[in-house]
Amino acid sequence: MFFNLPTLMTWARIVAIPLIVGVFYLPLDPASRNLIATVMFVVFAATDWADGYLARKLNQVSAFGAFLDPVADKFLICACILVLVHLGRADVFVALIIIGREIAISALREWMARLGAAKSVAVHMIGKLKTVVQMVAIPFLLFDGRLFGIIDTHVWGVWLIWIAAVMTVWSMVYYLQKALPEIRARAK
Repeated sequence: MFFNLPTLMTWARIVAIPLIVGVFYLPLDPASRNLIATVMFVVFAATDWADGYLARKLNQVSAFGAFLDPVADKFLICACILVLVHLGRADVFVALIIIGREIAISALREWMARLGAAKSVAVHMIGKLKTVVQMVAIPFLLFDGRLFGIIDTHVWGVWLIWIAAVMTVWSMVYYLQKALPEIRARAK
């Protein structure tokens, strides 16, 4: 279904992108902008879990929802990483790794689907774990301050986003290895 509660939650992640980016153009002090963007990201990122849970619970799983969910995740993560690069909180190399991988694996999945081998590049736990690490690193970097007066979110965010970049490469290699037998079979 195009419009049911789980799908609307997925759409909310896409709608959130200009809202989160727009926060950094508001005439507020930097700490307020950081806090608002962080809270918005956390709330919208939580819909990634909630929409899948509700789709299964309410028996509203759809092909469109299954397509839109990872697209919304990728848009939200990539947009926030670009904001973080613009703000000088994330390295452009990290952005290239993460965004490049998303493009490459999306293209690989489309190609494998055309070959009738979509299952060879189905989502794996390493891809899910990579997404979780990204979704923790990004709000730390958006907040860019001391959490509870103790946790330096910038330091933790930088470490986590680099860990996410390594996991991004790892997951890409995993998916390419899974697709390679099919690619070799088709090349003969």
